[in-house]
Amino acid sequence: MRRSRPSSTRSVLTVLSVLAVALLATTGPAAAPAQARDGSPGPRQDVSLAAPNFKAPYPCGQRWTLSHHSAEVRRALDFVRADGGSTAGTPVLASAAGTATRMSQPSGAGNYIVIDHGAGWQTYYFHLASYSVPSGAAVGQGQQIGVTGSSGNSSGAHIHYEQLLNGVGQNIVVNGEGLPYPAQYNQSYLTSDNGCGGGGSNFRTWGSDIRVRADAYLNSAVVNVLAGPTDVRVVCQKQGSTVTAEGYTNNWWSKLRDQGGFISNIYIDHPAAQLPGVPVC
Repeated sequence: MRRSRPSSTRSVLTVLSVLAVALLATTGPAAAPAQARDGSPGPRQDVSLAAPNFKAPYPCGQRWTLSHHSAEVRRALDFVRADGGSTAGTPVLASAAGTATRMSQPSGAGNYIVIDHGAGWQTYYFHLASYSVPSGAAVGQGQQIGVTGSSGNSSGAHIHYEQLLNGVGQNIVVNGEGLPYPAQYNQSYLTSDNGCGGGGSNFRTWGSDIRVRADAYLNSAVVNVLAGPTDVRVVCQKQGSTVTAEGYTNNWWSKLRDQGGFISNIYIDHPAAQLPGVPVC
């Protein structure tokens, strides 16, 4: 004959069953993400996308002035040279590595390049005189992508430069520091370290007491002096003041990696006025 359990035992089992149901209600499968009333996913936590280490969009050692016009699209800055060199015809460099695409807008941006850097970041380079890379090319930081000009809706040669995140213009940052937005030129300046490279090319100087200047001009400040023939590393070269010495005349200058300035190529122990294998600043 089957015996029934004591009523006290049934009471304990009932309590345990209730507790188990309550526990399952609180620890069951993870709830689905919250949705908006229209069925779309609810808000997600924003993820900060690290920007590339952007550099100036023009060659190593060059000093340019910048301005922002209130009528400009997004958060653009315009750059023109302020070191005595010609703005028109100066190489335009990729400010960070990415994929370059050629674009054209004759009534506005003119010939321009868009570089996609990944993670939603892009840079724009407007008003080019010409392109230096094919559309779709992978470019490295410091690589020439075009030539400065005044194509499109432009009143003079300059680089119109933008940094965008997910299509939205950002305040421009170079070498990790935000740039100012002056309303006119010659209020703020930026010297480029883009494309300088880490090493440079080996050369030897000749002569004594050779002055190293802050820029490639005879009126630039003296920042160093080479007492005698010296082994130097030349990172780039550019045209500046014409110098005559020992029967030679030259307007090319070399930027020295370790001495912090420029010397006339006359004092580089090499027969060529423009040094071979050395990029233009």
